[in-house]
Amino acid sequence: MKTLIHIIFLLIFSLQVSAQVKAVTEKGDSLLIYDNGTWKKMNSPASEYQAPGVYIEETSSLPPAVAQVATAIPAFIGKTATYPIDGDLVPVKISSMHEYESYFGTYKPYQYQIKVKQNATNNTVKIIDLGTDSEAEKQTMYYALRLYFMNGGGACYIIPIPNDVDLEKRHLSDESEAYIEALSAVRQIDEVTLLVSPDAVHLSSGYYNYCYAALNQCSELRDRFAIFDVATLDDLRTSVTDFRTGLVGDLKYGAAYMPFLNSTFSYGYDESKIEVAFEGIHTIEKHTTYLISLKKTNPNAYKLIKTALQKHIVILPPSAAVTAIYTKTDRDRGVWKAPANASITGVTKPSPELTSAEQAYLTNDGVAGKSINPIAFFTGRGTMVWGARTLEANHSEWRYVPVRRLSNTIEESVKKATNFTVFETNTADTWQDVKIITENYLNQLWRQGALQGSTPSEAYFVAIGLGRTMTTQDIQDGKMIIQIGVATIKPAEFTIIKIVHQL
Repeated sequence: MKTLIHIIFLLIFSLQVSAQVKAVTEKGDSLLIYDNGTWKKMNSPASEYQAPGVYIEETSSLPPAVAQVATAIPAFIGKTATYPIDGDLVPVKISSMHEYESYFGTYKPYQYQIKVKQNATNNTVKIIDLGTDSEAEKQTMYYALRLYFMNGGGACYIIPIPNDVDLEKRHLSDESEAYIEALSAVRQIDEVTLLVSPDAVHLSSGYYNYCYAALNQCSELRDRFAIFDVATLDDLRTSVTDFRTGLVGDLKYGAAYMPFLNSTFSYGYDESKIEVAFEGIHTIEKHTTYLISLKKTNPNAYKLIKTALQKHIVILPPSAAVTAIYTKTDRDRGVWKAPANASITGVTKPSPELTSAEQAYLTNDGVAGKSINPIAFFTGRGTMVWGARTLEANHSEWRYVPVRRLSNTIEESVKKATNFTVFETNTADTWQDVKIITENYLNQLWRQGALQGSTPSEAYFVAIGLGRTMTTQDIQDGKMIIQIGVATIKPAEFTIIKIVHQL
């Protein structure tokens, strides 16, 4: 089936030039220019060319070509260690973790509250409890970006979210408003094509306000796509039901993934601020000290605690890793390739691991079609993205992520390439120029394998003209309408092998 894209051009312009070498001679106040086998007269002051010779001029010759826009430039929204309180919120573009750290610092130190017992007789040490820091567990932007770059992620934008102290200074009532404000800042960045917020999933009910705002922006701008996480509660079906009930918006512009991932990172901390409480029952005298002090006073306890903290791994929402898969797939294969069946580096396994029945439950939503793409573990292959469906999985046209994102790319690329038509004559000559450059671009996509069909006519069509896409009234109103049809390729989700036993 061919996806039809309608574009109305209203305010656009551009120009492409090519260099031509011309022999020039002078005769009075006129220039005689030898061009394509004939001499042409050009009125110009003789002083412009004072000596006979060969001159180079640039003249408009061909209509511009369609240059494909970038397909995977993410915008990450989340809490960072440092935040610019004063001034307007400006997204910062980075291309490495070093740049991230220079702008936004590193991690939020985990505030452990450690309880231990140490036998006074044999000096053995036992850890009773490490304590928890819920705020540090929610503020994982730093670790998410590490996972993103580790899995092949490239240039991206960072939009920091203020902490609770700064919310009042920015006149925000709650954190969900801060995330929506950050979305407004991203809206101004034309280069962005993916919206990601690994921290937003911890907003509870406010999370769906953010999701709606993100989907709404994608739908309005038609040049970006949103990637969401699904909170993993104790009961998986409850988690999925809550997400599907709370999420609304233009669903074809987003995709969701679960469960969370057990990373290979451990939480960062400050030894000088971690209290270690020694219990007094059947142990040495009860007292409290700081971890850094134990390095000299109690090396055994110090080493045991350090080992335990190293094993306390960061559990991350999958969106950052998935975004890296999008970026790497676009770079290596193309935006038309499904960002799935790809392993994730820097993680040990999903949390929790999903059964085949649970994966099927996530993928299929018979009521609203809100598919959730599972992250699955396979022995010998590791943790893999195992789905490529949008949240509009009941819609046969927009069921798959690569179909939606390829359409975004075609629309945006053609739109920008046809800027030159604004204020041009709305006649057959202009229509022909637009048709040629659009067909050339689609032909390139077809040759790269982005479109199906054994011939160009089976893969795409471009229609423009009076009586085809425009009426006389359209032309009088200053509208030039181009209609594009493309035969998009859909991923093979179900590979069926039939084995026949021949007797």
